[in-house]
Amino acid sequence: MTDAPALTPGQARRIAVAAQGLDRPRPAPGTVTMAHLQRVIDRIALLQIDSVNVLARAHLLPLFARLGGYDVALLDRATGRAPRRLVEFWAHEASYVPPRTYQLLRWRMDRYRRRNHWGRELAHHSGLVEAVRDVVAEAGPVTAREVHAALGHARGAKEHWGWNWTPAKHALEHLFEVGEIAAAYRTSQFERAYDLTDRVLPAAVLAEPVLPEEDAVRALVALSARAHGVASVRSLADYFRLPAAATARAVAELVDAGTLEPVTVRGLGRPAYLHADARRPRRTAARALLAPFDPLVFERRRLVAGWGMHYRIGIYTPAGQRTHGYYVLPFLLGEHLVGRVDLKADRAAGVLRVRAAHAEAPAAVPGLPATGGGAWPTPGTVVTELAAELAALARWLGLGEVVVDADAGGDLAAPLAVQRGLLG
Repeated sequence: MTDAPALTPGQARRIAVAAQGLDRPRPAPGTVTMAHLQRVIDRIALLQIDSVNVLARAHLLPLFARLGGYDVALLDRATGRAPRRLVEFWAHEASYVPPRTYQLLRWRMDRYRRRNHWGRELAHHSGLVEAVRDVVAEAGPVTAREVHAALGHARGAKEHWGWNWTPAKHALEHLFEVGEIAAAYRTSQFERAYDLTDRVLPAAVLAEPVLPEEDAVRALVALSARAHGVASVRSLADYFRLPAAATARAVAELVDAGTLEPVTVRGLGRPAYLHADARRPRRTAARALLAPFDPLVFERRRLVAGWGMHYRIGIYTPAGQRTHGYYVLPFLLGEHLVGRVDLKADRAAGVLRVRAAHAEAPAAVPGLPATGGGAWPTPGTVVTELAAELAALARWLGLGEVVVDADAGGDLAAPLAVQRGLLG
């Protein structure tokens, strides 16, 4: 790697932003089509799912960051109707992925089968897995509640913070993990509706041969590399939660094939790899609020190394230990993460609440130029652009205005409140 081409930290940031499609002009509100959504999916490869709905479901927000105001019914169609464009499985945690990517994860299903975690849990419930499989086959798509009802199961009293799953739910999860059943869609209550995998995946995809594990991992690393633009082996592995050693082998093979090029990023301290198709913009006009599960911020150590941001999601942190709030979104402006905002969609009041707004310190950013392209935006620019992005988010969420709480924390809260005329 000593003779590898060198990238500045700014170049690496701009490549990463461009690879995620965050620098592309957004379509006008109301004009977003399935073709727009498909292009985003082709670029970022997955959407992480999470049930937290403080602002909007986790898988909805990365699409807003790239498309602006879009009709969420497009995603319902993509995940729940033929031709199905997205299906759910464990990729980067629970995620929506294209059907062909689902097939690339068959080796993971085989590992789950060998590990047999839920199978061991169910060993003392003779015939239950078969009974659950039969219910799904006969009545699918069905939710766990419907399976419980069909089998006469009921939940016991909830005694702790856990999920309180019944044996039938354990059986459903076992069949889901090993690929025998799949999520046909999510209900409005965010429950999975299960069906046989053969009835969920498109027939054309099912007809294709399943790749051996080594080939599938290499294909997944190639998808990860395209979504990153430039990244270390660790980041490439994290995107689909791949084994480190298998990822390193795949990277070496992709270098030999010309898909990846070894590069150095000044100050990174570890080898990096540039995708052959990565764009190298000299500057970017990106502006987006990034959800905690947005692919650009998946790998928190990468954020520290490339953007100088120490970022932790507050929802899993006790209140007294939170540093920036509960549901905190980094604010991307140009190539920089210039702030973070704690937001809540107050649907009862019809407002988007800013509960805290903190500016980032440019001194922490690697390779920051004093002037010109890649320089840190002025505080006034940050506030104006953040106000405009919050207004766009509120409109998309169907909320009447943006309100900065009177007790909002952070050094951006007061300037944002002054911008109230922009926030309605």
